[in-house]
Amino acid sequence: MVSGLGVAVVGFGWMGRVHTQAYARVTHHFPQLALRPDLVTVVEDVPGRAEEAARQFGFATTARDWRDVIADPRVQAVSITAPNFLHREIGVAMAEAGKHIWIEKPVGLTAADARAVADAVDKAGVQGTVGFNYRNAPAVEAARELIAAGEIGTVTHVRIRLFSDYAAHPEGALTWRYERQRGGSGVLGDLASHGVDLARFLLGDIASLTADTAIFVPERARPSGATAGHTRASGGELGPVENEDYVNCLLRFASGARGVLEACRVSVGEQNNYGFEIHGTGGALFWDFRRMGELGVSKGDAYQDQSVHTVYVGPGHGTYSAFQPGSANAMGYDDLKVIEAYHFLTSIAEGTPHGTTLADAVHSATALDAMSRSAESGAWVDL
Repeated sequence: MVSGLGVAVVGFGWMGRVHTQAYARVTHHFPQLALRPDLVTVVEDVPGRAEEAARQFGFATTARDWRDVIADPRVQAVSITAPNFLHREIGVAMAEAGKHIWIEKPVGLTAADARAVADAVDKAGVQGTVGFNYRNAPAVEAARELIAAGEIGTVTHVRIRLFSDYAAHPEGALTWRYERQRGGSGVLGDLASHGVDLARFLLGDIASLTADTAIFVPERARPSGATAGHTRASGGELGPVENEDYVNCLLRFASGARGVLEACRVSVGEQNNYGFEIHGTGGALFWDFRRMGELGVSKGDAYQDQSVHTVYVGPGHGTYSAFQPGSANAMGYDDLKVIEAYHFLTSIAEGTPHGTTLADAVHSATALDAMSRSAESGAWVDL
């Protein structure tokens, strides 16, 4: 029997819209779900935005203050897609109120924030899912299986890249994302957090690291009104960019493998250039998010001049069959969030974690804090 689950979405910028669309689609792709999400309320303090969301997606009610959700008996689960500085307060409060949470990374500004939310979830006995969506790509799951099966030998080294131009324009508005107090870290929390999660998902725990960071666009104009996404603001009062545009990090894994993680939000000419190259003693794997359904695979016993072939993911790889019936049919970013919603709802229905958890968020945040300390000291930091 299928039961309804009342959900709220707190924060209706781009990511709040993505979560809402995932709730709307999830039972179409995963009809076996025992829970059907019912859109109860949307919370947004920008005038008119919540009402627009309700009209478009069918939320029953709207609110300006997320605290209104805490005592609402209609709501059993909450998507937290508000700015980073609110993650800890909202996440802890919702968990303590007995509500399951699907929270976007990096779950606060520091590892202490992520731990606080994780502890609240554990103490309340609710489920928590975190927005590390790239691990949900069927090609990434296929890569993990190949590594675990020893198909490329012992992994020796990896390079993970996350390059984007969303902040490259000098007229990009000085929003909360660029402030330490409200945004915390810059590209560390926004993109490198995904890189850390991919590294752990594929290769296991990170033992130590050293990092270097830089700010390449030091000033931006303050916006005159409400913003969404990466708004431009020309002619306004200039203010300082307080967090990093770029990070380069060397990794040592507990397995003995080595890695390089590089991320930048101001890379002109790069749009969502996210991916990895993983090398082992007997082969290699290559993945590019922009060609999400393809996995480059080199394996065999030739070693030198060994060829690379392309695997087009299909049924049998991850949750691909929930979206397409045959190999090489394209999937997209929003599909990864539908998979995330599926894991969240399955966790609630079964009472056991599926997919990414608050523990994964703590691991990622711990690595990000270590990167910040290393960039300041120039030293290796153990995790």
